[in-house]
Amino acid sequence: MSSTTTTPLLSSIDDTIESCISGPRVAQLLPSLLVALAWAFDAQQTFISVFTDKEPAWQCLDPNDEICSSSSSPCNLDRDTWRWEPSSQSSVVSEWNLQCEAPALVSLPATAFFVGCLIGGLLLSTLADSILGRKRLIVLSSLATSTMGILTIFSPNIWVYITLRFISGFARAPISTCVLVLSTEIVSKKWRDTISIFCFVFCNFGFLSLPIIAYLCRMLSWRSLYFWTSVPCFCYAILVHFVVQESPRWLLIRGRKEEAIQTLKNISALSGNLITSSFSKLQFYDESTCNTDMLSIMRMLWGRKWARQRLTATMIASIGVGIVYYGMPLNVGNVSSNLYLSLTFNALAEFPSSLATFFLVAKINRRSSLLAFTTISGISSLFCVLDSQLVSERLQIMIEVISFFSACTAFNIVLIYSIELFPTCVRNSALALVRQAVVLGGVLAPVLVRHEEDTCVTQWRKKSA
Repeated sequence: MSSTTTTPLLSSIDDTIESCISGPRVAQLLPSLLVALAWAFDAQQTFISVFTDKEPAWQCLDPNDEICSSSSSPCNLDRDTWRWEPSSQSSVVSEWNLQCEAPALVSLPATAFFVGCLIGGLLLSTLADSILGRKRLIVLSSLATSTMGILTIFSPNIWVYITLRFISGFARAPISTCVLVLSTEIVSKKWRDTISIFCFVFCNFGFLSLPIIAYLCRMLSWRSLYFWTSVPCFCYAILVHFVVQESPRWLLIRGRKEEAIQTLKNISALSGNLITSSFSKLQFYDESTCNTDMLSIMRMLWGRKWARQRLTATMIASIGVGIVYYGMPLNVGNVSSNLYLSLTFNALAEFPSSLATFFLVAKINRRSSLLAFTTISGISSLFCVLDSQLVSERLQIMIEVISFFSACTAFNIVLIYSIELFPTCVRNSALALVRQAVVLGGVLAPVLVRHEEDTCVTQWRKKSA
């Protein structure tokens, strides 16, 4: 049963909004949860190259062919003596015969995607604080990303594929930060940490669903994987456009007071409250003085000592986190022979990391937690490079999961920490820069992975010579 309430006239934007959206019903969380769901589709597009760009298994057509059977690579064999398993359409490597090309070319699609993320994050992130707002940028980025995924299905060669992966990375760059900011700005303060954790949980579901979809499509072309991950994302973007409200904080800072008031009324109505206040005496103090054009945002972040120090410290930590966070899933083929199982373990490792984050953000200092988990992840990563003769495959997988779990937890904490370090008018831009530092680690990860693969093959050839 609805009730009519008159919102008290408070002195700040945050106090006024808090009084409007702090209703008792869980129904107020549904729009935020819908926004958070974007992390699932984002995770799928981020790690899809693990399956589409892998080098599939191959086998000799004649089991009695000693030359073929003794070879570790098909590069030195006649093409009519071997075949791909299950088919030549199972990955871009087999379809376009890239197995004997330079490792840099094979890793270029994944690298192009992360480079696109890096550039897109730098160019598009401030749009959420200035012109477009949080909701509109999420919708446009999701539509563009899904459209690029659908167009990728029709790639005729590796160069078109690389170009589309770059554009896809560029388009999806602001999604995760905008989602994290918007989903926490349309709920009351007591729910912010919970909603942040839900973003990470949905990311886990997206990550976990990827090996499942890939396994179901393993007998089909790699193009089918792009289809089944892109079409749902397109439908999601349409749904968000019609269901989700824009951030009232951003609307007020932009001077769009009437839209902000209507948004607050719509959010409050979900809890059964009807707001009758006109907000005519609302005073804009701290945050209303923020300039939200791109140059002003960058000047505030880098021109003010406190902001520059916070941003620099979090970005440096994020680069290391990104190398492990993206590098471990991309490297699972080298650590384990079962790609689907190993990536599933990686995905499952993210769920306890979200649970750990949920308890840590309320109990332990953010900085101490970040330092502890980055240290554990780094030490575990060092053990992952030990020779397989010294460490069993099962133990390697366990160490990898520990490293990945610690990196995921550190990733979650650094994003939540960044939200709390900066005011509303530059929050999305600051969070985007921290996120791009993580992506910079992702840019380096595919190159390091391919370099390791090339090194392993070279060492094997020397031993066999």
